[in-house]
Amino acid sequence: MLGKWALKEECYGAHFSAMMFRRTAVSSTDAVERSKQIYGPLGAKFNQSKLVWRMPNGGRIGFGYLDSVADAQEYQGRNLTDAWIEEAGQYPTPEPIFRLFGALRSSAGVPTQLVLTGNPGGPGQSWIRDRYEMVPFPKAPRVLARPLPDGSSHKLAVIPSRLSDNKLLLELDPNYVHRLQLVGKEALVRAWLDGDWNAVEGAFFDEWSEARHVIEPFALPRDWLRFRSMDWGSASPFSVGWWAVAGDGHPVGDGRTIPRGALVRYREWYGATSPNTGLKLSAEEVAHGIKEREKGETIAYGVLDPSAFAQNGGPSIAEMMRRIDNNTGPRFRAADNSRVGQRGAMSGWMAVRARLKGNGTHPMLFVFSTCVALIRTLPLLQHDPDRPEDLDTTMEDHAADELRYACLSRPYVPARPSPPEPKPMSGYSSLGRKPRISINTL
Repeated sequence: MLGKWALKEECYGAHFSAMMFRRTAVSSTDAVERSKQIYGPLGAKFNQSKLVWRMPNGGRIGFGYLDSVADAQEYQGRNLTDAWIEEAGQYPTPEPIFRLFGALRSSAGVPTQLVLTGNPGGPGQSWIRDRYEMVPFPKAPRVLARPLPDGSSHKLAVIPSRLSDNKLLLELDPNYVHRLQLVGKEALVRAWLDGDWNAVEGAFFDEWSEARHVIEPFALPRDWLRFRSMDWGSASPFSVGWWAVAGDGHPVGDGRTIPRGALVRYREWYGATSPNTGLKLSAEEVAHGIKEREKGETIAYGVLDPSAFAQNGGPSIAEMMRRIDNNTGPRFRAADNSRVGQRGAMSGWMAVRARLKGNGTHPMLFVFSTCVALIRTLPLLQHDPDRPEDLDTTMEDHAADELRYACLSRPYVPARPSPPEPKPMSGYSSLGRKPRISINTL
């Protein structure tokens, strides 16, 4: 990228303006040092305090910090012809990156470009994988087109690269590939060596297995209790899940059995226009949607994000949903919102893990394959870097929160195995005393 920019600046001179961004300021150190090796001999001048190069033909190349949408807004009004996001996988959501499109412009006709580089394995793995169609990993460069609201299209170039493509590194440091196998869990090694964008290192729920927990839909027995759980959102997505509690062991078509007491997620409604962006529906509109989806069903109870019961000078979200259609809207009680257990109490995440692990033979939580939001988001969630016992709330955790409410409404504790029967000690009576021994002498 640094070499490309040197060539482009030579073509467009003072009309060329480029910025490299990373999520932390110190992360740009290697790129800055490399730029000194490339741009210094060309006669470019470097402003160390501003981290900006003034190139020989008048163009500018700088290094910046980008972590949030607020950081991106600092560049509104600027004229950038090129922006480069290094290690884009470190961004949990693409919003800060996409906000830079508003600063990419040129009144001199310089072709503008936004480039993202990165690896699988970070908190942004999900949106990068989906947006750039990284599964299966492309064998060659390709161009994708995305429709825009005005009827035009936006073109994306995807250039895949594996470690084997870095001939110079492998020649000068042949043991690097061996050291990569020491970096962490098998999933990260697979992601980095093979370009596997489905492999998730450091997953918060490493108990989750699509093969184990996802089942094809079937007709639920009428006598199974049904309930719903919900995480509220408007600007951010809301998530509603409908659950059935299994009666006696129920076989499914693939030879597995759903044990008694297991939870089955048979329907969901995920209110999002795109990952982590909500529908902005009102409480009444959401309530009507829930009511429509439950026609003909008996829902025993509902648990809802406790924040939806807050009254800030008017009726709460929960009350507004209940009031629709002459007070016949969906009813909820406030969910248990504990995330991390204290003083021995079961935490919400512990309750989810217990269900995912199950009784040793079967899990105690199953998900219909039609519930794509939970299936998509749950395996990609990662630990909070500052609080490892909790998950990273900057990620798309709405379906996971709603799952937590459901599991805490019906906690599962695996039965402890019965202790073995004590065996009497040899030479002792059942009363614990040594038996008398008669000695006959002749």
